[in-house]
Amino acid sequence: MKKLKRTVMTGELVEGSVYSEDVYIDGDNLFVPAGVAIRGKDIKRLVSLGIGAVETAGDIVTGSSSPEPMKKAPEPPPEKTAAKPAPKSAPEPRTTLKEIRDSKGPDNVYLDIVNEIGELCKRIEINAPIKAGDINDIAERLLQAVRNQRASFIGFILGENVKGHNLAKSSVNTAILSALIAIELKLKNHKVLQVVTGALLHDVGMLRMPKEIVEKRGGLSSAELQRIQAHTLHTYKIVNKELRYPDEIGAIVLQHHERWDGEGYPRQLSGQSIDIGARIVSVADAFEAMVSQKPYRNSMIGYQAMKNLLSDNLRRFDPDVVKAFIQTMGIYPIGSIILLNNGAIARVVNVQATAPLRPTIRILVDETGKVLKKDEGKLIDLLAEKRLFISRAVDPKEITGRNAG
Repeated sequence: MKKLKRTVMTGELVEGSVYSEDVYIDGDNLFVPAGVAIRGKDIKRLVSLGIGAVETAGDIVTGSSSPEPMKKAPEPPPEKTAAKPAPKSAPEPRTTLKEIRDSKGPDNVYLDIVNEIGELCKRIEINAPIKAGDINDIAERLLQAVRNQRASFIGFILGENVKGHNLAKSSVNTAILSALIAIELKLKNHKVLQVVTGALLHDVGMLRMPKEIVEKRGGLSSAELQRIQAHTLHTYKIVNKELRYPDEIGAIVLQHHERWDGEGYPRQLSGQSIDIGARIVSVADAFEAMVSQKPYRNSMIGYQAMKNLLSDNLRRFDPDVVKAFIQTMGIYPIGSIILLNNGAIARVVNVQATAPLRPTIRILVDETGKVLKKDEGKLIDLLAEKRLFISRAVDPKEITGRNAG
């Protein structure tokens, strides 16, 4: 007779414990397989994602079912002199969140993650062994950073913070955008993390493609196009067979080039039959591709990329995903350069979900033509300042020679 699953609260899990049956998160998402010890960082990951319980039909076969009782602190010796009391030791941090929020500014966190993904890409390219755990750690750090410093991380998408590491930068930027969409769609925490992981890995199959095709300027022949389209299958093999990720992440990388109208690849899936994570990464990947410099074309400004997404008309993208993307990014994404009706030039620093045409901006060049240093310009909420409005988006190349922050 099949045993029923029971609930185990996250606070009851103990590092080193081994269960006789698989342990799951939210029904069918595997947390730890049967016979594998639970690690301390696995428990911390549950806490950081706000997951309060797991389920299993098994019993503990190794370790303890409850934490060791705290040892009572020894009584201080009787006072003989007016000795100063020993300082209390600082409490241990409960999770790694403090370490993530720490210490480093968003620029350094972003650059570190791009460089780490870049190194992993090099290893994948030469078939060197890598651990899924290394990617999991990066995905968790990136997601937490996006939650804590949302505006800064959106700003990196249109910035030029990294030279080289093109695939790594594209993967990280796609993961940032995918996280924002998944959060806006109110997906469960563990699903958001799966989407971020899938986004980081969505194009690693390109590393096994001939460089002369990947970097070719101009059109591709039919045979070359077929080779490129096969990258989703190579990616799936890397993710599923080499890294041993579950099918939830495999589906994201395999299906992210499927189209809402069924004209995509590799299986011509359509509509809701495409995995939600793949639908999210599809939109994020398309936007990132449009605003990034490529060997075969120039980058597009964020406003024009947004217009292209809005004009999709149910061809490539899930309309609900596009709507969530616009709500979280605005029509003029953070980092966009815009011209105001009074002639001033500004950078978008925050967006309003309810008023996508009225973001918060920082002046870079005032209406008299005075160029302002970084963070010196006035911060203006266009939702409150009704007399000002955006005339048009500006390509940063148009203001070369001016200090645009």
